[in-house]
Amino acid sequence: GPKPVPIFGNIFELGEKPHRSFANLSKNHGPLITLRLGSVTTIVVSSSDVAKDMFLKSDQALANRTIPDSVRAGDHDKLSMSWLPVSNKWRNLRKISAVQLLSTQRLDASQALRQTKVQQLLDYVQDCSKKGQPVDIGRAAFTTSLNLLSNTFFSMELAHHNSSASQEFKQLMWCIMEEIGRPNYADYFPILGYFDPFGIRRRLAAYFDKLIVVFQDIIRERLKARSNNSSVTNDILDTLLNLYQENELSMDEINHLLVDIFDAGTDTTASTLEWAMAELVKNPEMMAKAQAEIKQALENENGSVIQETDISKFPYLQAIVKETLRLHPPTVFLLPRKADTDVELYGYTVPKNAQVLVNLW
Repeated sequence: GPKPVPIFGNIFELGEKPHRSFANLSKNHGPLITLRLGSVTTIVVSSSDVAKDMFLKSDQALANRTIPDSVRAGDHDKLSMSWLPVSNKWRNLRKISAVQLLSTQRLDASQALRQTKVQQLLDYVQDCSKKGQPVDIGRAAFTTSLNLLSNTFFSMELAHHNSSASQEFKQLMWCIMEEIGRPNYADYFPILGYFDPFGIRRRLAAYFDKLIVVFQDIIRERLKARSNNSSVTNDILDTLLNLYQENELSMDEINHLLVDIFDAGTDTTASTLEWAMAELVKNPEMMAKAQAEIKQALENENGSVIQETDISKFPYLQAIVKETLRLHPPTVFLLPRKADTDVELYGYTVPKNAQVLVNLW
């Protein structure tokens, strides 16, 4: 990698858009780069071949995380499955998520719900078209994603296409992601973490608390209904509360699990759809080709509604989604990894305690 300067190392190489800077550096220094960011040795992976080697051969040695100072807000790093080190607690949360919350059976059971939410989105777009009103793709997609998650988890909708509730929720999600992704000198000089010099941790804790208040209001209502035997739902919240009453999950763990899922599953989906539509509008020939593929499939199905099982019939549409994710990934870096020992990677040695970043852009 580039030669570091005293004290600051390669911090000044990052620029305003580190993912672009890393991609440019990889052109001169190769797909595996060593940087010194302050006092932190950082290895940047910038190719699919190196990433494949990393995850297939060295995943166990690189399974733990480097914790950004911002994520320590509200003890999120000690409660979130995304940031916990490999431990019994992490394994339990992962098992609960895979078996109880997001199993194939549960996802299959909610297919009709997803179909309903997509149809509501289509109805909204069609209604706007009839009235000659513009459609805010990002807002409409976010509302759909939010309601899909809230119905799956809570059996209720948190927003409507004609209300401002989804925008308020989206702004909160965006603020959380912005603070987590904001460059922070406390990550490069850990001693600064004791002071939170830029207030990032304080602001993020306030956003977490605001989101958790929403979840706690819903949980209190559900607990009240369960105590009165008036709850008729059998959704993910009921599963989480059963685990809570069986002492397998704490309420703090439930809160931060919900923070992770709603933060990762709403704005990311909406922004991908918004970028896809923006790229198609800029490339009308590709838009026409995608429309023709869908029209052909509808004719073959005699005009019936397209189902999730039909996705394999749309190779061009799938290519559009993949290209959108390549050009505009919802997050430009995977969560940072930490080397527990010296690790051999792509013919080089990654030193113990080094931070490893995978650049998706």
